[in-house]
Amino acid sequence: MRLFLSSYRFGAHTDRLLGLVGEPGRVAVIANACDAWPSAWQSAVTSDLFPLRRLGFQPEVVDLRDYIGRTAELEQTLAEYPMVWVRGGNTFVLRAQFARSGADVVLPRLLAADALVYAGYSAGACVMTPDLHGLESTDDPAEVRTACGVEPRWDGLGLVNRRIVPHLDSPTDPEGHSRKLVRDYLAAGVPHWALTDDHVVVVDGDNTEVLT
Repeated sequence: MRLFLSSYRFGAHTDRLLGLVGEPGRVAVIANACDAWPSAWQSAVTSDLFPLRRLGFQPEVVDLRDYIGRTAELEQTLAEYPMVWVRGGNTFVLRAQFARSGADVVLPRLLAADALVYAGYSAGACVMTPDLHGLESTDDPAEVRTACGVEPRWDGLGLVNRRIVPHLDSPTDPEGHSRKLVRDYLAAGVPHWALTDDHVVVVDGDNTEVLT
């Protein structure tokens, strides 16, 4: 299993992502964490395509909404890509779209077979953790009903064994919500990784490390 989980895009470790993937090629871009913000959806996608292209990747958008109830087709589609890139947004909306499309079944299966690299940042990283409780301080669970028509889920995919707090001390979090969440997790004894926008959690086979 190969995971590249960051707070913001490549963090300070672009080289490590390239090392996991090998030669840059096609990449499936999943932007469904932005589904509650239709007016900003396309610009959010575009903002990720350019950095990926600069690294030599060939990004292609895969919209999970096109695969609701079509899990087998989604698996066939994602299996064609050496890497999936899952951008940030609302973690609860992303989790709901994973469930509706079957991505929460397909991705663990493909990762277990080492068929692709999963690279995700912010919501795209948090969705891979065991539990999403606490993230409601930054992401609104109510947006799930608006965007997806279902109730929010509070479980992650559990492919890493700690929760992730992204954007620690980041300009994107001027009110310090991430710092407060870290304090809450520490007080409750909740295992977690607190990531600045430079940090990355890398899983490569049996090895897990936090790059600072």
